Amino acid sequence: MSSTAIFDHVGLTVGDLDAAVDWYSRALDLSEEFRFELPGVEFRGVMMIGPTKYRIELLERRGSQPGPQPANPVDAALVRGYGHICLDVEDVDRAYDELLAVGASDRMSPRASPEPGVRMAFVADPEGNLIELLDRAAVRSRGASFSAEVHVPVGPV
Repeated sequence: MSSTAIFDHVGLTVGDLDAAVDWYSRALDLSEEFRFELPGVEFRGVMMIGPTKYRIELLERRGSQPGPQPANPVDAALVRGYGHICLDVEDVDRAYDELLAVGASDRMSPRASPEPGVRMAFVADPEGNLIELLDRAAVRSRGASFSAEVHVPVGPV
């Protein structure tokens, strides 16, 4: 694989495509890049793009079933595969509050991250998909990261 690979998008299967497009548009300021359908299998999708050009592909297929909806990111790690998407934001507390105000649910309130100098929080979209919020400003200002063992409480702060 080429070392020039760049992450493009994450795909989320949802039960109600139109509702998910509406929520991600309002909650994360994403806009529709394009829509598509696969004939004969009742499968459709919308590629959403954010102001900083990251993408989330929302997919809907008739007959899909909800997957695990973990109470927190530690429980999410009990199931192999997709766990969460993560967004680097300027202010974790503000982003967390704004997402709760538009229908996200709390999964982990803002707190120190295992990465030194970084704050984090987790919310879930209306379908239960986890979204991690990180503020890496302190790491960016240092110009380098370092490792250290940090224990992060899972419950409420």
